Amino acid sequence: MFKKSLTIFLIILFLGVGLAGLWYYQKNYYSKEILKIEILGPEYAQAGEEIEYLVRYKNNGNVVLENPELIFEYPRHSDNKELRWTKKVDDIYPGEEKSVKFRTRLLGKENEIVTAQSWLSYQPKNLKARYESKTTFSTQIKFVPLTFEFDLPSKIETGQGLQFSLNYFSNFDCELSDLRIKINYPDGFLFKDSSPQALEKTEWEIPFIFQASGGRIRILGEIKGEVGEQKVFRGELGIYKEGEIIVLKEVAQSIQIIEPALYISQMVNNSPDYIANPSDLLHYEIFFKNIGKISFQKKFLLVKLDGEVFDLGTLRSDKGESGPGDNSIIFDWKNVPKLSFLDAGEEGKVEFWIKVKEEDFSQEIKNPVLKDKILISEAEKEFEIKVNSKLVVWQKAYFQEEFFGNSGPLPPRVAETTTYTILWQLENYWNDLSNVKVKAVLPSNVRPTGKIFPEDAKFTFDPASREAIWNIGDVAAYQGIGKVPLTLAFQVALIPDLDQKGKTASLIKEVEAIGQDKFTQDILSSKFPELDTSLPDDETITEQQGIVE
Repeated sequence: MFKKSLTIFLIILFLGVGLAGLWYYQKNYYSKEILKIEILGPEYAQAGEEIEYLVRYKNNGNVVLENPELIFEYPRHSDNKELRWTKKVDDIYPGEEKSVKFRTRLLGKENEIVTAQSWLSYQPKNLKARYESKTTFSTQIKFVPLTFEFDLPSKIETGQGLQFSLNYFSNFDCELSDLRIKINYPDGFLFKDSSPQALEKTEWEIPFIFQASGGRIRILGEIKGEVGEQKVFRGELGIYKEGEIIVLKEVAQSIQIIEPALYISQMVNNSPDYIANPSDLLHYEIFFKNIGKISFQKKFLLVKLDGEVFDLGTLRSDKGESGPGDNSIIFDWKNVPKLSFLDAGEEGKVEFWIKVKEEDFSQEIKNPVLKDKILISEAEKEFEIKVNSKLVVWQKAYFQEEFFGNSGPLPPRVAETTTYTILWQLENYWNDLSNVKVKAVLPSNVRPTGKIFPEDAKFTFDPASREAIWNIGDVAAYQGIGKVPLTLAFQVALIPDLDQKGKTASLIKEVEAIGQDKFTQDILSSKFPELDTSLPDDETITEQQGIVE
């Protein structure tokens, strides 16, 4: 009986402890689902449009939520400088509901989906554990108010120059800044130039675009491919942000390679690769050949000249028409028989003449290029020739000067020493030069004394060859022109021979300056005649004082 009672007591005790534990667990158990958090916003939006997100949270439990911290993260493609917003908010009491508003402008491509996120972390009262509730909201970009398109021909001949543009226009209701445009070229396209200048040939920076404004990127190149091949150009416009581009618009357009019908070539002064010199007279011969299968009739050929150093006043052509100072020539089919009728396989020619300007001091022209664009029917071809710099050397001799102070009898006397100063001066014009040297041979009875100015000049003399050399090295464009001439002065000693008595004595032979044009790669040369004791540049010396006694 006692054992039976004890068993009943223990059962009741265990049940009581279990019920007490269950009551305690239920009292202290907390589910994070009790806090409801959500983001309200538009399901669709226009790119650049200002929108509002509403973050709403509610305590559905019966415990105070203490030390709450709210975090809101804007979509990665938005115009906010800081994408994450964090703030400690007031304790949330049972049944209490609160909300916070966030404004932004969404960026991205059409139909792109962008997502905002929010978190709320907190501690239920009397609990040490910290809980977090999270939610997200997605918006689809339905429209981007930007016009972005190529201006490309639909067809082109292989190897032909291609000039096209990429146009953009904004209808955003706000200013866009830090824009980038990028182009992916098809295989076979050779980039030559662009306006404005490109970054690495494929990207352009656009600082800003205002509402209802835009711009244009012009690109010049050449394209090659097989006949019938489609070449696809692709472009994208976006905003550069934190090291990446948020793409707003993409565009693609193809161009078909077609069989050429007219082949255009030219010769300048009988050369297809002529390099011009200042004051040159250029003889242009333009050839056009029908390589198609049908004849051409009644065509005009237009030549447009572009180059700062063309002397347009000298332009002339026997059969072309141009006005005084014009930069273009028109060849009419009425004056050129091959333009009147050009059968398949036939070739015609037109020609004109024009001079290159002399050196121009009114403006600093550097690395000049002479371009001519030829248009006939639907064919177009552009050529260019480079222009050399002009290198000029001067040679002078003095007895009276301020460098060294010369001595000896004047007029010079046989077997006696008289010293003179030789002055070399160099002028360079349009292009930079390299490996520039000035050299001349001294007569057998003339030697350098060792006095030179400037003292650090690289001046050498070889007694065997009798050659004096001034090694200058690089010479920049326009160096030696104006108030600071590029000059070397050195002193020589003359001991006249007996057979020079009663005559002038040679002091230095013909001088020559040579150097390589860095722009054209041509070797340039300039010479100046030899000098004798008559000293034509020294106004203090009479004619008689130059005759050896």
